Amino acid sequence: MFNVKFAHQRVFSSLLTTTALLALSAGSMLASTTITGTVEVSGKYLVSGSPVQTTTGAVLKISFENFTAGTNLELCAGNAEDFGAGTCPTRLSDSGGPGFVFLTIVDTPVLSGKFIYVIRAVGSAASTFRLTIE
Repeated sequence: MFNVKFAHQRVFSSLLTTTALLALSAGSMLASTTITGTVEVSGKYLVSGSPVQTTTGAVLKISFENFTAGTNLELCAGNAEDFGAGTCPTRLSDSGGPGFVFLTIVDTPVLSGKFIYVIRAVGSAASTFRLTIE
């Protein structure tokens, strides 16, 4: 009787642990951050306040959308000098007109040590955008 009870406890314990791990991993898979901003007169918008620091080779899914007709935006990664100059050494995404959402899939080592920012490539009007990172 003791062995049967012990075996049931082991099975229950394994099932509980597996369920907990699945719940935790599902929660992290669904984690995302959405940023809505406006590129004003300067023509640029800093997304990350510090350089991206990565310790693993994770993959990010980034969706990028411009809401302002007559303008095009670029989602960029670069150093502080690149942001200051308004240049885009690593283009992560371009925007189309309103209604277009573009998907970028990127390995995090590509972003390590770089700032993420948005610059206006076409037009002069203030341009509102949405950026979602999963």
